[in-house]
Amino acid sequence: MEQINSKIEELTRAFIAIEVPDSVIKEVARTQEILAKQNFIGKMTELENLHLTLRFLGEIDNEKLERAGQRLREIKFNFFEAKLSEIGIFNYRGNPRIVWIKIGGKEVFELQNKIDDSLAKEGFAKEERFMSHMTIARVKYVKDKKFFLDYVKNIGIKNIKFDVDKFYLKKSELKESGPIYKDLETFNLEREI
Repeated sequence: MEQINSKIEELTRAFIAIEVPDSVIKEVARTQEILAKQNFIGKMTELENLHLTLRFLGEIDNEKLERAGQRLREIKFNFFEAKLSEIGIFNYRGNPRIVWIKIGGKEVFELQNKIDDSLAKEGFAKEERFMSHMTIARVKYVKDKKFFLDYVKNIGIKNIKFDVDKFYLKKSELKESGPIYKDLETFNLEREI
């Protein structure tokens, strides 16, 4: 019987993100300490993994990854200011699953839309519901859902402002200990003259 050799294309789990400065990381750490006082089963996002995902590309081959990078290199967008806004929870079937902090600033949405439009030319479907947020904790189980929801809603978030002068094409390697993110390419935003 003849054996057929086929090369298996390696896929990259890729996404586009904005990284956040130390001032934001410190505020998330403070918020996570408050959140940790509640009895819930789950996991806090590692501080070194904090970011705002603008677009998840999924598992894509090298050719599609390169074409996406080329489209992203063509984007012209000005440097802007964003800010931490509010804290909230995504529920799944009535159960708290993700604790997040919203990142405000109309330019975040404009940049995300520009990225979406650019990638659509390479066959990527547009994002249906972009919500500008950072995941700070993943919840597996909480006994008193109502109390937990109220508790989280009442954590005061400092409205820290920060400059966004670049965005990144990243890859995510899923490990048992948690994801490892690596930068594939950096895209600098333009400064207004």
